Amino acid sequence: MQRFEHFIDGDFVPAVNRGRLDVFEPATGSVYATVADGDAADVDAAVRAAEKAFAAWSGTPAEERARLLSAIADGIAVRTEDFAIAESRDTGKPRTLAQRMDVPRSIANCRFFAAAAVQFASESHISSVAVNYSLRDPHGVVGCITPWNLPLLLFTWKVAPALAAGNCVVAKPSELTPATELSQKF
Repeated sequence: MQRFEHFIDGDFVPAVNRGRLDVFEPATGSVYATVADGDAADVDAAVRAAEKAFAAWSGTPAEERARLLSAIADGIAVRTEDFAIAESRDTGKPRTLAQRMDVPRSIANCRFFAAAAVQFASESHISSVAVNYSLRDPHGVVGCITPWNLPLLLFTWKVAPALAAGNCVVAKPSELTPATELSQKF
């Protein structure tokens, strides 16, 4: 039986309260895994870790953020079949659908926002008395919650733009479908 843990500060860790939730395979109704059942203490730990990482990540050049997002896309692409199997098992959708739509669109999300990372631009507008300009700066720690129906696709749709912009992310996958976001084998 698989055990999915929280990923906080670079490590897979159990919930502070040691709570667990069962993860069911919709096609069979059987429990195939458990996932850490976090609470406010886990969220606080994740936010502290993200805040600690923010100075370094937000200062990372856009080209490097783009390279890392591209590397994530490459890593997903190399393991398309593994991700499709995990999505199918978690959601109950046909593996071929996950293989042909969900995983490729997830890869495309990462690639799109990798390219966008180097395209952020500032604007300036000249008025009769001043030059007004806007800067694009990271905000800090961003919270992202992923629903159960398109776990990997919507995860990448939320997390990739936040990372591309230089923000750090605390992501909460659905406890119903955690495999593609929390599996240590991926």
